[in-house]
Amino acid sequence: MTLLRTGSLFTAVLVALIAAVVSVLSGLAICDALRHSAGLHTARAVVGWWPLLIYGPWMVASLSILRSALHQRRALHSWSIVLLFSTLATLLCVAQAPRTIAAGTSSALPAVAALACFQQLVRQITLTRPPRQAAPRHRTPPGYSAAERKAVHSPSGGRGFGYGA
Repeated sequence: MTLLRTGSLFTAVLVALIAAVVSVLSGLAICDALRHSAGLHTARAVVGWWPLLIYGPWMVASLSILRSALHQRRALHSWSIVLLFSTLATLLCVAQAPRTIAAGTSSALPAVAALACFQQLVRQITLTRPPRQAAPRHRTPPGYSAAERKAVHSPSGGRGFGYGA
């Protein structure tokens, strides 16, 4: 392993640890606000589990995104779930905060920080994994010259933007 590769992996592990700590602290910081938002309309037995109803889908979608990143796949549906539940958590916390800018900002910060750290973690994973070699999109039959191959693979037939050659 080269020094660059070792440094890159160390940075990715450090980002993963920080993202995990921020996510846990975010969940702990938001927990009471989420319970309070559910307390008025929900049975007492359910109120204790209310934060899990917000962060449960968030965590499942996050794990799906991490798995997709490791396999170098897109996870648009999972990202939409993460964004939806991050928005819900933020809105519920801001609704419980006193009506000042400082209180609203500080109540929104944990959910936004967790989302930002998670997004950066996914970026680190996609940066540390080398890109897969893409298979050629078009196969050229054997026996074609280089110019003929270019004409086969070019959308304009090798004539440069559709103009005559």
